[in-house]
Amino acid sequence: MTKHVGVLMGGWSAEREVSLVSGACVVKALGEAGLEVTPIDVQRDMGALMTRLYPRPDAIFNALHGRFGEDGCVQGVLDILDIPYTHSGLLASAIAMDKPMAKRLFANAGIPVAEHKIATREEILAGDVMERPYVVKPLNEGSSVGVHIVPEGSNEPLFSDTGWPFGNQVMVEKFIPGRELTVSVMGDRALAVTEILTAREFYDYDAKYADGGSRHVVPADIEQDVADEAMRLAVLAHQTLGCRGVSRADFRYDGDTLYLLEINTQPGLTPTSLVPEQATYAGIPFQELVVWMVDNAECDS
Repeated sequence: MTKHVGVLMGGWSAEREVSLVSGACVVKALGEAGLEVTPIDVQRDMGALMTRLYPRPDAIFNALHGRFGEDGCVQGVLDILDIPYTHSGLLASAIAMDKPMAKRLFANAGIPVAEHKIATREEILAGDVMERPYVVKPLNEGSSVGVHIVPEGSNEPLFSDTGWPFGNQVMVEKFIPGRELTVSVMGDRALAVTEILTAREFYDYDAKYADGGSRHVVPADIEQDVADEAMRLAVLAHQTLGCRGVSRADFRYDGDTLYLLEINTQPGLTPTSLVPEQATYAGIPFQELVVWMVDNAECDS
């Protein structure tokens, strides 16, 4: 039985602050469940991390978000150390964060995805590389970090004077109008479908974590066959990438087709996050959710 759990949080990605909040919620819940919990604020110092992992915990709860925490890097370290950890393994984590590769696998599995192109910063500045409206997003960031919608008739610059901080290449994706839906997967089952309503242009970082005026409707007020299909596609996406534990699939629904935007292998666990909200709707309290995740922690075989 797992008795001692290390909770990785923080990190140095653009999502550090959100990760600290997720981690604090997990630490509190696991402690109240009677487990010995060691919070670990991960810095860019692997020697320090190794030191914090001894005495060796029975399992790691990975509450890191963003690059290095959910892209397979820390998963590889934990595989080497043979310490079981929550959420997806190295390969599934790496593929999920590589948006072009993930979309290729989703399409091959029969999951509808939006048309996209990979373009350099220079190509985008030279003119539209796709008919407007379209979305410009980093290739490997989460929580909508760095995402821009380019509407018809807009003359606003895409990049600030300080440049684009997410690499030379970006994804340019056809904008899908319609409703924003999301589905959490726990193990091999979908928990619910939530519709996200926001006063902002889209469900961006501020709408998720700041006072962005977003509202979650769970269950989503949609036809049952659409809800069933969203849940089926979410489980299929989870299985296609080889995910384990908990993931969250984000969709756009244009009234005819559900388009999978991405799958998040390290979804937020803050008080305003979608996964805990859907788990509660499905009759799973937050403490039960995170204890289940620890109980199902494992390394890649």
